[in-house]
Amino acid sequence: MTVSKALRDKPDLAGSTKVRIRALAEQMGYVPDASASGLRNRKTRLLGLVIPAPTDPVYSRVMLALEGHAHELGYDLLLAHSLGKAEREDVVIRRLMSRRVDGLFVAPVYRMSKTAAIYEDLRKQGLPVVLLGHGAPFCEGFINVETDDIAASESVTRHLFELGHRRIAFFAGPMNSPWALERLEGYRRAHRDAGIPMDDQLVFNAGSTVEEGASAALQFIQENPGATALQAANDLVAIGAADALLNQGVRIPKDLSVAGFGNVLVSEFFRVPLTTVRQPKLRLGAVAMELMQKLIAGEPAKSARLPAELTIRASTGPVPVPAATAA
Repeated sequence: MTVSKALRDKPDLAGSTKVRIRALAEQMGYVPDASASGLRNRKTRLLGLVIPAPTDPVYSRVMLALEGHAHELGYDLLLAHSLGKAEREDVVIRRLMSRRVDGLFVAPVYRMSKTAAIYEDLRKQGLPVVLLGHGAPFCEGFINVETDDIAASESVTRHLFELGHRRIAFFAGPMNSPWALERLEGYRRAHRDAGIPMDDQLVFNAGSTVEEGASAALQFIQENPGATALQAANDLVAIGAADALLNQGVRIPKDLSVAGFGNVLVSEFFRVPLTTVRQPKLRLGAVAMELMQKLIAGEPAKSARLPAELTIRASTGPVPVPAATAA
């Protein structure tokens, strides 16, 4: 009991006794059993984090911020990967729950269904949960942090309008993902606000990966819709598309302007540095931790929607001048 009190710095023990016991503990290499402490006070000081993969260029930065703040607050972060699969997400969340984490951060795997058993169970358990990303019907009711994707996407389209572009192709993301729908909505709003008719033939399903962006670019070349600019749902799609277009002899931005969304690290160092939207990744992680602290403390917390900034680089330029006009 005396040793326990000394290591927990209890006030009812003499300071000299505490010093002697701690010195002996250090000599013996003693490490307190965190699990035993958790059983006693019903707090494990563990937080779970579920993201698609550590290689994801957006969530890797959010994870960095979360781990840094968790460390400062005396928490350890348990990392799990959903790999974008609903079945795996269910398994890893249940494993983290079995570890009795004090709270859970989840980047949801979006699905079309309005309910999901694992989220129903999380509601029943009352475990503090902060979603990293947009809400959806199946995960309704949980606190979340997200980027204002509508406004950010709208700013990209406006930028292209200001450069003189009127036919802008849009490479859309997965239609079951709220972020993809919001970015498409921003593109539509910019057209509506500018009074410029939107041609649905300029919208291509492009997914979310470099490979899918390259595939959509080849379809774009084949269909030749007469666009002078291309706006992609994220940077990976934009980079895949731009690489395929460059390999086909398209000059960026002289022949075609290209813009992305996300400001992943490679976007700045691509063959043609990419105009994009700078998502506040570190800030998203910091705000998520602030919300988690409130939930754990039983305090009221509200979801947060953060602004993002347009970053203009070399991949966008004025609308091409037709050869006859130039002569």
